[in-house]
Amino acid sequence: MDHLNNIFSNELESSKVSGKIQKIIFDIIFQHIQDLVFVMKVEKGPHFRYLFINESGMKKANLRAESIGKTLQEVLPAEFAKSLQQKYGKILKKKEILIFDDHFYFKDGKKIYGETILTPIFNEKNSISYVVAVTRDVTEWSLEKNKIIESEQRYHSIIENNMDAIMMISPEGKIVEANPAAATLIGCSEKQLVNRSIYDVINDHDLENFKTLLEKTCSGYAQESLDCKLIHSKGHLLIVHLKTVPILINGNINGLYVICKDLSEQSKNMEMINFMAFHDQLTGLFNRRALLEHLNQHIDSPSPKKQEFALISIDLDRFKYLNDTLGHLAGDEILKRVAERLWQFQNEQCFIYRLGGDEFNILLITSDRKTTSNFVKKVFLAFSQSFYFNSQEYFISPSIGISMYPYDGKDADMLIKNADEALFRVKERGKGHFQFYRTDMNAVFSNVVTLETHLRKAIDKNELSLFYQPQIDVTTGEAKSYEALLRWNDRDLGAISPAVFIPLAEDTGLIISIGYWVIEKACQQIRVWNEKGYNDLVVAINISPLQFQHPNLVPFIQTMIEKYKIQASSLEIEITEGTMSDTIETIPILRKVKEIGISISVDDFGTGYSSLNYIKQFPIDVLKIDQSFIRDILIDKKDAAITSTIIHLGRSLGLEVIAEGVENIQQVEFLTKAGCHKIQGYYYSRPIPVEQLEQEYLERNLNKKSN
Repeated sequence: MDHLNNIFSNELESSKVSGKIQKIIFDIIFQHIQDLVFVMKVEKGPHFRYLFINESGMKKANLRAESIGKTLQEVLPAEFAKSLQQKYGKILKKKEILIFDDHFYFKDGKKIYGETILTPIFNEKNSISYVVAVTRDVTEWSLEKNKIIESEQRYHSIIENNMDAIMMISPEGKIVEANPAAATLIGCSEKQLVNRSIYDVINDHDLENFKTLLEKTCSGYAQESLDCKLIHSKGHLLIVHLKTVPILINGNINGLYVICKDLSEQSKNMEMINFMAFHDQLTGLFNRRALLEHLNQHIDSPSPKKQEFALISIDLDRFKYLNDTLGHLAGDEILKRVAERLWQFQNEQCFIYRLGGDEFNILLITSDRKTTSNFVKKVFLAFSQSFYFNSQEYFISPSIGISMYPYDGKDADMLIKNADEALFRVKERGKGHFQFYRTDMNAVFSNVVTLETHLRKAIDKNELSLFYQPQIDVTTGEAKSYEALLRWNDRDLGAISPAVFIPLAEDTGLIISIGYWVIEKACQQIRVWNEKGYNDLVVAINISPLQFQHPNLVPFIQTMIEKYKIQASSLEIEITEGTMSDTIETIPILRKVKEIGISISVDDFGTGYSSLNYIKQFPIDVLKIDQSFIRDILIDKKDAAITSTIIHLGRSLGLEVIAEGVENIQQVEFLTKAGCHKIQGYYYSRPIPVEQLEQEYLERNLNKKSN
């Protein structure tokens, strides 16, 4: 520091600066010693050259002693030097003190706010020879100021843009501020509201309640009320939900906020809201909530003698098909027409409900089984007439289940459940009729519900597995292709037959997730077999019609092939004939499968949508003759002829033919003579687990190759 002072003093003396000027300069330096002090020599150009920098300037501006004698441009970053050059240039023109705010960054990235005073030092010729710059670090103050500004902006943003009316009032009730929503609510401008008394806009009848509210709020407690009404500028009353919040500043309450939410429209719509709470929006009939309330009213009736009544559960047969075919809008129109048919029965003893979808209920008061049976027959008669929509005629029949109080349930939930169980039995046995609940139905229906619950958890519990059934080549006697068949062994219920759980999975939509599990498991198993040296094999996977239409099927298969690094030719997908009934949907999917390199097999051939046209159109590789034909080929000439024809057809078209369900040597001989390519059935092997398949087939094939 002393060294710098000497340099500066020598410079001043050499420049013949008077003692008065020296005194001014040193006074400035030492009065602001904690600030950043820079003395700049003015040269032609103009250029400003560092002549003196105090310790704070060195430290805080990150400068060194070598900076002395250099210009702004030589010491500072270009942008910062340019900015300061302009400020220094301005002082030369105006010849007066200049004060400005600025900010700069240290090397560590820290942002510093500064307030700078530039003071000109004149020589005897009244020209500026030096400029003294004193910069004060105001970072902390600036950050605090910015926080206050941001806080105020956030506050104003919340208040100004709030959908609720907000008024700031003094403890005496004078409106100090009001947001636009408040002005809109009252029906005047913000200026007209400010300085008015809040009591001017409160309904006279509610003034006492409001004053009590304000007193409690001024004591420091937020309050709310639905009892105060505001007066609109046009004179009508506004029903509002009103809140009051105290304004605390430095621990003192100097006012409060009054926040109002307009409930006028809601109040007008209370009857509509109440109606909607108990009625179905589409049809206008009572809804589930109303049904529960009505049932409980009759069950909990104080009458000492409980009256019998019937709960009728109705489901429309084939409505899902109509809805999917015609579209949901048309489906809604049909539901409205059904509601109109049922509405004709409603009276003081009969109430009609729609629970959702195509589910309707009827509550018959003081009705025994005979009366209920006669009533249901009238319902069927009402449905005997066709429905018309867009000039098209449609016939819809109902399936009906009935539970009787108090015999079939002592509470609402049990009555509804048992009526639904009776309906389920009707649907199970052919639809289009009615049935009363019987106690023996409960066990059957509960078993289905329980089974579904267990099936939903089967994958997570690792209860599913794949068994494999070999397909024997008639010519070589070897098995190089195997059908993957799903098995379920429930921890609690034991082994469940595929004939039971597969239809359940399809009905509930679980077949999608289960199908993806099968695909991945099969790909994973192929990978394991490949690593063991079993390479020359094909695994056939059954794809359900529901999953076949799923848009993610082909990408998923592709992903699994890539994930497990297997050959696409190791996979074969089996689809049923029914899947191919919609050629527009089916052909693009099958082509994508073929592009991957996967072969396609038609399962249960001859039992479904049999058409020579689709065999020509679709990229099929394999035909599988259904076991229903194989079973009686030795005793039924028609089955024998159909089987022989399918084999001949397949061979003529270059398709591989596999016979399923082969159980004895005579069937094998018939199929061999007919030219069938492969045989699958219990005669050779039941579906077997992985370990057994490896021992009995894969290892044997591998040994034959090595020999």
